[in-house]
Amino acid sequence: MKLIRFGEAGKEKPGIEHENKWLDCSTFGEDWSETFFENEGLKRLDNWLKKNLDLLPEINKATRLGPPIQRPSKIICVGLNYSLHAKESGMEVPEVPILFMKATSSISGPNDPIIIPRNSEKTDWEVELAVIIGKKASYVSKADAMNYVAGYCLHNDVSERDFQLNHGGQWVKGKSADNFAPLGPYLVTKDEISNPHNLKLWLSVNGEMLQNSVTSDLVFDIPTLVSYISQYMSLLPGDIISTGTPSGVGLGLKPPRYLKPGDVVELGIEGLGQAKQVAENAK
Repeated sequence: MKLIRFGEAGKEKPGIEHENKWLDCSTFGEDWSETFFENEGLKRLDNWLKKNLDLLPEINKATRLGPPIQRPSKIICVGLNYSLHAKESGMEVPEVPILFMKATSSISGPNDPIIIPRNSEKTDWEVELAVIIGKKASYVSKADAMNYVAGYCLHNDVSERDFQLNHGGQWVKGKSADNFAPLGPYLVTKDEISNPHNLKLWLSVNGEMLQNSVTSDLVFDIPTLVSYISQYMSLLPGDIISTGTPSGVGLGLKPPRYLKPGDVVELGIEGLGQAKQVAENAK
């Protein structure tokens, strides 16, 4: 299945994409939330669709898409998880996963604008594969980890490098501004992705391809990440693990390059769709 949410920001309704159509699932009676996932929502939705699919209203594709899941309890990001990205950042490939948090208030729709924060001069882009947790995971083994995955989606881990690296403390300062976590267009359930470790992912700015890689280059794969993170905190249904970005970010270019108002960022992951975001200054 491909889950979508559509409508005005903060008032999104649940839906699906089916045979290239967007269908309104409001009559299912639930949003795609933590409660939905923890109560076998995907299985219940699949059974419901078998009876109700032909009755669902089609959504006009001019409608705004929101993030494909309702705000989760947390976004856990993995730093330097592609070896070439570590190199371009001037850092060593990590021996264990580097973890940091991204505020859930930064979540936005896949085609919403990237808002450049006030006093920002170094707003950057990062295409990433996001893993969505399907059930509570605590002290999970690597062998069992994929049983806790509900699906995947496209994520742009937008980052303000000066805030991240030069303002003291943790990276979260440069990761959590409004609209710094555009997600989607949809959440693709794991049964539709035969091998999440062999997906092409890419990002362009103003039509210039800057990131172009494959998830096979991940330093730490998805089972390793789910298991590792679950040793330190419980992963709740709907939580997001953003698995890291390949080389080609603005910080690593020579000379470095950052987003300006009007810049157009387009990105995609094989099987997970594409998104388009236009940068604009914070009001």
